[in-house]
Amino acid sequence: MATSQLRLHNLNDVKLVGRITRDPELRYTGKGQAVCRIDLAVNRRYKDATGEWKEDTTFVPVVVWREAAQRCSERLKKGSPVFVEGRLKSRNWETKEGQKRTSLEVETRSIQFLEKLTTSEEGEGVAVATEESANAPEGSNSPASVSAEEEIPF
Repeated sequence: MATSQLRLHNLNDVKLVGRITRDPELRYTGKGQAVCRIDLAVNRRYKDATGEWKEDTTFVPVVVWREAAQRCSERLKKGSPVFVEGRLKSRNWETKEGQKRTSLEVETRSIQFLEKLTTSEEGEGVAVATEESANAPEGSNSPASVSAEEEIPF
């Protein structure tokens, strides 16, 4: 294939299964959109060069929008297992001391609760919390677009 015919396709797709490391943090943007932050611990088990089993844990910040954010806040707690699908998003901010900072987080398209609901909650079974349209800030063209007025309040 000739170089001029080669088209690059960008891919930003994240799928994670892990446990929530602390209770969800629900806040609202200036325009009243619910946004929930959860921190996810994702484990990897492997054998090292000596054949000994090791475990490696990665901690990933996750952001959930709108109705799904409210459901996460109501149903999840520290230790809850979830399956998250979304995209990586970088966020820039300045500290009170004037230092510039950058963080990387997962902005969800969907999140599934992997624990059965108790009988006091809505029925039983696996709870599916969101779809792509339920996560996007209102009026956005994509699930991850956030206007300056709709900055994540974390």
